[in-house]
Amino acid sequence: MAVALPMESNPEVMNKYLQKLGVSDKWKMVDVLGLEKDALQWVPRPVLAVLLLFPLSDNYEEHRSREESELKSKGLQAPKDVFHLRQVLSNVCGTIALVHSVANNTQTIDIEDGPLKKYLTDAEGLDAAAKGALLENSRAILDAYRDLVSGGNEGSDDTEPSNHFVTFVQKDGKLFELDGRKAFPIDHGATTSESFLEDAANICREFISREPDNIGFNVIALVASS
Repeated sequence: MAVALPMESNPEVMNKYLQKLGVSDKWKMVDVLGLEKDALQWVPRPVLAVLLLFPLSDNYEEHRSREESELKSKGLQAPKDVFHLRQVLSNVCGTIALVHSVANNTQTIDIEDGPLKKYLTDAEGLDAAAKGALLENSRAILDAYRDLVSGGNEGSDDTEPSNHFVTFVQKDGKLFELDGRKAFPIDHGATTSESFLEDAANICREFISREPDNIGFNVIALVASS
């Protein structure tokens, strides 16, 4: 099993990690400093993905369980063209969030030969659980992050994670929430390339409203670097 280290909400480190995985430097992660309209105007466009880091809590678990039960009762089938993987390792949600960001934008993002491109090729046709198991065994992907933040020293953080990343992407005119702890991509309705950031910000505000006593939220966007 590969070593998993928790990821911080740090665009600079994330960008170095993405480049180690072979993602073109034409795209980069940037902080979203606020969810209000004025703050969102400062975010470079186009925006391909939005990542939200938030505190794990009983409220989140209750909402997740209720949402999943409702979707299963409706007989929901995961959309075939949305790349979604289930989380297996406890400290790998940051890597999953980045994979979700890139994998759902491969028509736009160039990926050089390397561990991420190999993973995406090997993952073709697999369901979300099998994609998660494949990532768990993709040592090159997880070790690339470990080497970046620990200078190559072996080790792992076995503490129970207190925060969690989810990703929002625009696919076929819909806004999807991709969470490795959930069985399905969550369809949040219609969006466009032009309104995607604002629409994703609205969903982020819903997360925040469910956690009135928590302040540990961070938002990052995958955007054009020039």
